[in-house]
Amino acid sequence: MANAINVSNLGKVVRLPTSELRILQDVSFQINQGTTLAIVGASGSGKSTLLSLMAGLDTPSEGHVEILDVNLSSLDEDGRAKLRGDKVGFVFQSFQLLPALTAIENVMLPLELRGDENPQAAARDILQRVGLGERLQHYPRQLSGGEQQRVAIARAFVVKPSVLFADEPTGNLDTETGRAIVDLLFELNQTSGTTLVVVTHDEKLAARCTKILRLAEGRLLQ
Repeated sequence: MANAINVSNLGKVVRLPTSELRILQDVSFQINQGTTLAIVGASGSGKSTLLSLMAGLDTPSEGHVEILDVNLSSLDEDGRAKLRGDKVGFVFQSFQLLPALTAIENVMLPLELRGDENPQAAARDILQRVGLGERLQHYPRQLSGGEQQRVAIARAFVVKPSVLFADEPTGNLDTETGRAIVDLLFELNQTSGTTLVVVTHDEKLAARCTKILRLAEGRLLQ
């Protein structure tokens, strides 16, 4: 099975006025296509930094990341943005919906940005799949937290990404709603064949993944 992501000797150092802070050190692993991976660890262990580097949202101090055989270090900022737009989806703890757009407009946005034809039909279809067929014209402020996260998941999957990154996707939700969101995430992952990478504190969520990586003080634990 081909690798979706290859992380090699990854390191991240932040320079401070009088010193430097090492956030990640010598992190290496591979993820096969279609795999579900959980990245777990205490606050400050480097989880979100690792996800940002894997997604090309930040650049490493050492090492490199390959997504679908493309070395992110070989791309400029525009090239990384294009790769994300074509191949990558995101789900965040804070939903990241645009408040001035309705549910369907939020989901249509990534399709419009890449110039797809008839984005409305695709957005309507995926919103119906996540159980929001009656909420298409509602604004984020008119939706519950769980409904907002469903819109965010629909927006992530509507582009049919090869890789989906989810950063604490249940962090702002109550236990029951969070469980429903996790079920939806894995159901869509299974039907689409997407590689799913989840950063989480939730050991129950992590246990549902086929692979778990544990970080401590910026290093991978064996």
